[in-house]
Parts: sequence; C-alpha cells; structure tokens
Amino acid sequence: MLLDGDDWQAKFRDFQTEAWRLETLPQYLVQQEAEEFAAFKAGARFPGPYVDSWTEMVSTRNVGRVHIVRRPLSAYLRFEFERYYQHQASAGEDIRILDLTDRPNPLPDDVGDYWMFDRSTVVFMRYEDDGRQIGRELYEGDPAPFIEYQRLAIAQSVPFLEYVKSE
Repeated sequence: MLLDGDDWQAKFRDFQTEAWRLETLPQYLVQQEAEEFAAFKAGARFPGPYVDSWTEMVSTRNVGRVHIVRRPLSAYLRFEFERYYQHQASAGEDIRILDLTDRPNPLPDDVGDYWMFDRSTVVFMRYEDDGRQIGRELYEGDPAPFIEYQRLAIAQSVPFLEYVKSE
C-alpha cells in the first residue's frame, strides 16, 4: 500500500508511543529544501534556534532516528546537521549517528530507509539513487526484524550532539 497525503500525516498524528526512523543515504533531495540547500552550499548558515511544527512535536512526543553516515560527510549531510538536526535534537528528538567510516555495518546491507510507528507499523521510504523520494510503502509483514534493526542501530550509534562535538 502506498502512503501519501492524509494517510501519511496520520502516522505522525496518531502514533501512541514512538515514531522512529532509519536513514541510510548521504543525500535526500527534497524540493522544499532546494533553496536553503543551495544557500548553504553558497555559505549561508542556520544558527537558529527555530520552532516549527516538527520541533514542537518532538518536544512533547517520543521521536527518534539513526542516520548511517560515512566520512567525509556529504554537503547535504552537513546541511542537514546544521539546518535540522542541531535544532531538532535540542528540542527533544533522539537523533543518533552511526558512523561506518572505519567499521562494518551492523545491519544487513539490504536494510533501507524506513519509519516505524509504535513498533508495530513499518513504512518503507523509497528513493532514487540520487536521493529523490519516489514513494512510501506500508509494510504488511512482521515488524520483528525492524525492531531488531532499531535495537542494533541504537546500540551501535552515538547521540547526534555528542557526534558533532567530536568532529
């Protein structure tokens, strides 16, 4: 089942205990970010703080993610860290970084991006090779493997704010 519009928004509105994401790509090309990303590459910075609907949500609800990265970080990752992660982590989102630069991936190679809601609903995030999103697909199978991927990713990662201090 493909998710879009209100069906997709309902996942964030209606989850009860936790929304969690695994991010695996070095770049996500999102039309709404194009202007800010271009400005960042030209030298603009986003010191914040800022408040939007996402930071308001993560300040009151249990939302987390692990982003798998390799150094050197892509321009997009540097942008994402500054424009989003530093503000979202400060607002309460549990953002963690799993840096695979000098070690093997603890997750199977075919595990792609996904959101998991309440450890029961998994939504695959589908992307082109360049990071353009092409869809979201509701997974209809057993969520147990994805719960285990979450456990491994969290255990092997470090909190975002700790990661950027060491960079």
